Amino acid sequence: MSAVALRAIIFDFNGVLADDETPHFLAFQQALAEDGLALTQEAYYGAFLGMDERNCAAALLDSAGGGRDLARLRKIMARKATLFQAYTATHKPPLFEGAVEFVKQAGARYRLAIASGGKREQIEFALRETPIEKDFTVIVSAEDTPFGKPDPAIYSRAGIRAALAAGMWVVGLATTYPADQLAEAHAVLPGLTGASLDRLHRLFRSGDPQIL
Repeated sequence: MSAVALRAIIFDFNGVLADDETPHFLAFQQALAEDGLALTQEAYYGAFLGMDERNCAAALLDSAGGGRDLARLRKIMARKATLFQAYTATHKPPLFEGAVEFVKQAGARYRLAIASGGKREQIEFALRETPIEKDFTVIVSAEDTPFGKPDPAIYSRAGIRAALAAGMWVVGLATTYPADQLAEAHAVLPGLTGASLDRLHRLFRSGDPQIL
């Protein structure tokens, strides 16, 4: 890919800035179990992570043999939301180590946004009273687009394939998946701790994708 000028940075949220994928999984697992359906951690992380909540719930229901019963889908989604809210009310998802420092460093040079398949209230709750609560010019959540991830519209308005489909340079973080599963990204970092904005800027200018 040819070199590009870095003008803005769009972050995913769940599993990138906020370490909250485990409570999302546990809430989905319990909501489905209460409806007589099983969900394993392997299946969730292997096939459904990276979708917005509605598409994720629909795919989970379909894969578990539940079909596309809209009333049942709404019931599961509502129950999942209740379970997630109850858990995070007493166990607020932490930001990943290095997230605050990198966002502050990036915000001093570029416009920042969040594009997430999660719900806005969950994003705002996780950011509330953190040092980066006010650092994002735009937050695009699941409610803001007609199609959720993995459709690229969510990125065009503010998972790796969605961002690539939106014509963006992509940096993957091996915080939820191992680096070898993020090979489609232009660069892969182990996390945000010690991440060098200058190094990423040089990478984009060179057009040379790599694992950093």
